[in-house]
Amino acid sequence: MTPATPSPSPARGPVDHEVRDQIVTAATGHFRLYGYEKTTVSDLARAIGFSKAYIYKFFGSKQAIGESICAACLRRIEADIRAAIDAVESPPEKLRRMFKAIVESSLRLCFGDRKLYDIAAAAAAGQWEVVDIHDRRIQEILLEILRQGRATGEFERKTPLDEAVAAIYLVMRPYLNPMLLQYGLDYAEEAPAKLSSLVLRSLSP
Repeated sequence: MTPATPSPSPARGPVDHEVRDQIVTAATGHFRLYGYEKTTVSDLARAIGFSKAYIYKFFGSKQAIGESICAACLRRIEADIRAAIDAVESPPEKLRRMFKAIVESSLRLCFGDRKLYDIAAAAAAGQWEVVDIHDRRIQEILLEILRQGRATGEFERKTPLDEAVAAIYLVMRPYLNPMLLQYGLDYAEEAPAKLSSLVLRSLSP
């Protein structure tokens, strides 16, 4: 008897990626309709036609699915900030544009779709890892701008860089955290200019 030739193993990577995307797309739709807290993994399984156990092969929990969606939203905010500051050369103007981009992008993503705000609020309240990563990236951008400003002589050099970054980040934080942002909506239009001007005065050499 001729031995059977073993079939080649299927390429799991691309297939897994497609399934993960399908789950995230279904989850995003459900979260928009019903909210993050009211949606269960069972709801998603029924919507996609998968078993609940199969979904757990790709995501260990509903939070893991939420983190994937949240991470994509936060990357868009970071991309908006990067585009805003890369469009100018002056470090002070970069800082002004960073404040403006943070407020505008956060408002658009968190409050343009109220149901997705639920995910952002859960992420902030639960201190999800994606939020910590996002906060570090914001501070890295701040550090980059401060270094440029000190190199050009436009910013003071007495304050330790880490202290300056931490202080400016605290000024920005109410517009990065959706739970805090909801209480500052009345001032969102004027806040970027006023706050950035205040910070820039403190950075004057």
